[in-house]
Amino acid sequence: MTTAFPRIVRLLPTRFSRDPSTPRSTENTAAALLLLFTLLAIGWANSPWAETYSAFWDTDVGLSFGEYHTEMSVKHLVNDGLMAFFFFIVGLEVKAEFAIGELTDRSRAAVPVVAAVAGLILPAVIFLAFNPSGDDAQAWGVVISTDTAFLVGALAVIKPKFPARLRIFLLTLAVVDDVGALGAIALFYTDDLRVTPLIVAIVLIGALAGVRFLPRLRGPAYAALGFALWIALYIAHVHPTLAGVAVALLIPVFTPERRQVEQTVDLIRAFRQSPNPEYARAVTRGLRESISINERLQTAVGPYVSFLVLPIFALANAGVRLDEATVMAALQSTLMWGIVAGLVLGKFVGITAATALMRATGLGQLSPGMSLRRVAGGALLSGIGFTISLFIVDLAIDDPLKQDEARVGVLIASVLAFVLGWAFFRITDLISPPEAVGMKLVRPIDPDRDHVKGRPDAPLSLVEYGDYECPFCSRATGAIDEVRAHFGDRLIYVWRHLPLERAHPRAFDAARAVEGAALQGKFWEMGRELFAHQDDLEWSDMYRYAVGVGLDIERFDQDVRVHASKVLHRVQDDAQDAEVMDLNSTPTFFVNGKRHKGPWDAASLIRALEAGRGGDVTEARR
Repeated sequence: MTTAFPRIVRLLPTRFSRDPSTPRSTENTAAALLLLFTLLAIGWANSPWAETYSAFWDTDVGLSFGEYHTEMSVKHLVNDGLMAFFFFIVGLEVKAEFAIGELTDRSRAAVPVVAAVAGLILPAVIFLAFNPSGDDAQAWGVVISTDTAFLVGALAVIKPKFPARLRIFLLTLAVVDDVGALGAIALFYTDDLRVTPLIVAIVLIGALAGVRFLPRLRGPAYAALGFALWIALYIAHVHPTLAGVAVALLIPVFTPERRQVEQTVDLIRAFRQSPNPEYARAVTRGLRESISINERLQTAVGPYVSFLVLPIFALANAGVRLDEATVMAALQSTLMWGIVAGLVLGKFVGITAATALMRATGLGQLSPGMSLRRVAGGALLSGIGFTISLFIVDLAIDDPLKQDEARVGVLIASVLAFVLGWAFFRITDLISPPEAVGMKLVRPIDPDRDHVKGRPDAPLSLVEYGDYECPFCSRATGAIDEVRAHFGDRLIYVWRHLPLERAHPRAFDAARAVEGAALQGKFWEMGRELFAHQDDLEWSDMYRYAVGVGLDIERFDQDVRVHASKVLHRVQDDAQDAEVMDLNSTPTFFVNGKRHKGPWDAASLIRALEAGRGGDVTEARR
């Protein structure tokens, strides 16, 4: 076994990585571009050349093939054609989250999932309270969706204290939000069905499900069948963008398979020894197939959606004319106020109340480091509705004047949600400022969840954040043994993960391996093996150590490779706690809940524990 398997695992998207800086910068840039094109659309629609805006987007584009001819406007080509790629990416992300991401941990997903459902229903109810009947009532779908790109961008601009866990919560919520919005489009904004092309679409979906079994050319097969499905849905009068979702949900997703990676490494070795085109093609194919098509497509197609499709969509749909007549009509319109109230008030109350209810009833709990106050701030930002909101405006409303009123409502709601979210975080952080970063243990000891040695009710506590490739952590084990021998059952000792991947490239995988062993009750035994062999932490070595400590190797392989989400979440939870506390070195100790400064030899730790015996011991246990 070589380093290729763990290195490929570390290249997976942010849900598997501690360092999200690059994805966040990409998301922020995409949100900024989306905002820029929104302003360009508004400026164009209100410029002296305003008539060219409508004229351009209403221009028909035709396609002829023999006696068959079809045409649609440029705007519909964007909304029905290009936006299929947007929903395709959404579908890929949804599939990945449910298969190998945050939503695989049902207990963790429960709170944001229920909050998202409440954030879908309550805004629609509030909107219908303003517009209970008539044509305007059909636009209730405009208020159900949060714009993920703007939400992430707004969070980056506001920069609340310690945003990592809030960001994960909001992204999980946004996934469910997207599922609900797509379902609403499919169920409520599709009519006049044609049966024959719909049957063809169903057959094509069955064919797409079988593509995964093809030995070769799966990519072209997905593309061809996906395009055919788009045409079939278009002819069937089902909104064709749903073809993107259907294709995405049928594309498999998996973590890298060790056997495939090893075979590719052997090919790389052969190519290194004897470079030739045959080996080069085999290596390229092996590297490509080591990563699931889902992951590859997100990487390949995602940037085009973020930097091309969505800006063009904004340019085509955000061009509302803000003349006096339009603005006055909007301000007097229950349609506009229903959209503003639904997005801003509905999202805030729905998400916050559902979260509070889940916590109060014990049906769910927030991730470590999260609070209801943080959720409330995120709920305010969730009122930013743009992409799908504007998309549904075009589906739900036929009258161009009413469409303008609805677009004004979406824009006002989005700006208001951002301003209120910014003010909320600024004011709450000012009233209740966080303490010095990292001086107190951010997450109390939980004997049911943490890896502990000693009595759960011991009066003294020692928490270590470390990694298994750190030589100082290995040396500290002797000091810990002395400290535990000195205090006996008066001390509880806790290990938490802080894999410093830049300094120790194998630390993250070593932590995963130990968590895999923990599922079989061999956490401490596996940890000792890793500390004893810090220069040999390849996956092949760790499988050998797993056998040495008596693990069921097939179960271990399943836990760290196939069903890896639980293992990953345990490591990531500890690492994110360390990020919140700004920990950047190992080992880092917390004595009775307070960060230990100075030497960590046995004598120094004993003195620190003795000095803190009558202090804030309860802080670590709360």
